[in-house]
Amino acid sequence: MSTTSSSKGTAVVTGASSGIGAIYADRLARRGYDLILVARNAARLESHAQRLAAETGRKVEVLAADLTKPADLRAVEARLREDRSITALVNNAGVGATAPLLEGNVDAMEAMIQLNVTALTRLTYAAVPGLVARGGGLVINIASVVGIVPELMNGTYGGTKAFVVAFTQSLHHELAGKGLRVQAVLPGATRTEFWDVAGVPADNLPQEWVMSAEEMVDASLVGLDQGELITIPALPNQADWQAYEDARQKLKPNLSHSSAAARLKPAA
Repeated sequence: MSTTSSSKGTAVVTGASSGIGAIYADRLARRGYDLILVARNAARLESHAQRLAAETGRKVEVLAADLTKPADLRAVEARLREDRSITALVNNAGVGATAPLLEGNVDAMEAMIQLNVTALTRLTYAAVPGLVARGGGLVINIASVVGIVPELMNGTYGGTKAFVVAFTQSLHHELAGKGLRVQAVLPGATRTEFWDVAGVPADNLPQEWVMSAEEMVDASLVGLDQGELITIPALPNQADWQAYEDARQKLKPNLSHSSAAARLKPAA
């Protein structure tokens, strides 16, 4: 049994029954966190929790919840507000889509927004005030590379992940001085059940695109240890992200003026 004697507090991991969330739970337990695992599939959660507790010696609790259901979401929010042992939140629960707009189902898109955006936002709002009051903590938000390259997939999915990136950047800007560490992780194609649910099995993708979930999570935690705000596990050179960010920052002085740009003035 691999154990860590000192505790780093409790990490809440959503979407923890399989894939990326299950691997985050494993890695955080081995780093010394107790766990609260959140997902819909209670049986799978229980099995995962028992294995983790046996292998790591950490306390692992299951909180079965469907975050698209208001009552379940509020129950998780309440736990995040009230449990003073909580020091970390991994917002991993999410769903994707591959169909273009003209072939899409708008009800399915609304449900995706509910999970990828609304639930993530409400859970963060529930957790962060307590983390700040207790001197800080950690929030990891799982986004996607389509948050910055939305033309690669379904546009609504890309829009939800662009929200996650912007929300994380705003959290960092507002709260970094209060001891809160935040990270947005932008995976590319990752071998999980996500693709089966989205309608395009990972085996159908070019295999040079597809990273294992274990490698993705391990790389993201290295990025966290290195202090990255935005981690793209497949990106060879972090300076490329910094150049992208520098270009964005360069726009700021000219985004709001009392007069339209000369190039957009009506012809005399």
